[in-house]
Amino acid sequence: MIVVTAPTGNIGGRLVQDLLDVGAPVRVVARDPARLAPGVVEKVEVVRGSHGDPAVAAEAFAGAAAVFWLVLADPLSTSLDEAYSGFTRPVLDALAAVPRVVGISALGRGTPFAGQAGHVTATLAMDDLVAATGVPYRALTMPSFMDNVLWQLAPITRQGVLYGPTAPDLSAPTVAARDIAATAARLLRDDTWTGFEEVPVLGPEDLTQNEMAAVIADVLGRPVRYQQVPGEAYKEDMLRAGRSEAIAQGLLDMAVAKNEGLDNGVARTPEWSTPTTFRQWCLDVLKPAADA
Repeated sequence: MIVVTAPTGNIGGRLVQDLLDVGAPVRVVARDPARLAPGVVEKVEVVRGSHGDPAVAAEAFAGAAAVFWLVLADPLSTSLDEAYSGFTRPVLDALAAVPRVVGISALGRGTPFAGQAGHVTATLAMDDLVAATGVPYRALTMPSFMDNVLWQLAPITRQGVLYGPTAPDLSAPTVAARDIAATAARLLRDDTWTGFEEVPVLGPEDLTQNEMAAVIADVLGRPVRYQQVPGEAYKEDMLRAGRSEAIAQGLLDMAVAKNEGLDNGVARTPEWSTPTTFRQWCLDVLKPAADA
């Protein structure tokens, strides 16, 4: 039995389907099972509730061969420690009792910027908590997601502008959520690994924001340019969107660290390279969304 937390999200939802496609038995932890993809609820075991609740985690993880661990930071959290490690601490005993855990993490460990990188710093601290229990743990470390471009769908289609805090000429990796899910599915079904390791998951190319805007323009057949948002304006946007001060500041700190090279500290290798190019992601995901 493989347990998937956050099964209604972009990564978790794809992971559930990937596992079902190969006949793996799946149990999901969901606050609202009605949000599962159509047809999924009949094929999986469902434990209702939050995977940060010790009673829910104990029930969900019982008898599991592996657990997929993903923490979505509460946008109203008063601190990043509360959002990540605070969510995880109550269920460490339940996690420690399973044979293997695969978690969602971030690039940056070992770089000069990792200690002041907001959400990344908090995520790495959470990884250390899980690893300290002794449970075999693979932390999937990612750069920014291609799928985050969907947050900019309205300005892309209405204004021809892709906005963001990233420096326009910084060449950096990205990754598609579907490739993260595929990597997680492979590791969750592999019972041969032990210990704690980080597993970088990088798309096949580095692109600048200007280059990404040009790809979007070519795929959509309309002019699109990139415009960098000043850091404080970016934070103000996050506050207006309902994030707490701590969460908004953490997002800004992460963006600053990425601009300083946080995501560029790992060399791409065949082992750490995923297949989906940004152009292919735009064709498969962004264009259908823009045309809808």
